[in-house]
Amino acid sequence: MTDTESTDDRTLHVYVGEEDRLREQTKDVLRAIEAGDEPEDAGHTHVLNFESEADLARLLSPANLELLRAIRQHEPESMRAAADVVDRDFKEVHRNLTELSELGIIELVSDGRSKRPIAQYDDIEVHYSLVNDEVTTEQAGA
Repeated sequence: MTDTESTDDRTLHVYVGEEDRLREQTKDVLRAIEAGDEPEDAGHTHVLNFESEADLARLLSPANLELLRAIRQHEPESMRAAADVVDRDFKEVHRNLTELSELGIIELVSDGRSKRPIAQYDDIEVHYSLVNDEVTTEQAGA
C-alpha cells in the first residue's frame, strides 16, 4: 500500500461463506475489464472471505480490534511495543499479530531483531448476508 493510494483503497471488505458469489463477481469484473468497461465493484479490491462465523468472530474479537486500532494510531516500532500499548502479555499479542499477518490485515516488517507491525487498512467493512440459505449446522450454532 502506497501513500498515493486513496483512503477508499485502505478498506478491507470481509465476507462470510461467500466464496462462490465472490468468484462470480471477480469473473464479472474481469469480463468488464476485457470489454474495456469500468467494472462496478472495482473499489472492492481488498477482500477477505471466511468460511464460518467463528472465523469472523476471531478476527473481530475485542482483543484483535484493540490491537489493530493501537497499531494504526500509535505505529509501534515492534511487536513488544504493540503489547505495551495495549497492556497485554507479549506472547498473546505475538500470537494475535502473527495470525493477523497471515490474513494480510497487518504486515510484519523486520527491523533488526524485532518485527514492526504495520496496519494495512484504515477500515474494515463486514458484508454478512442474513438470507444465505446454505447455512451449515456449524454456522447455525448447532
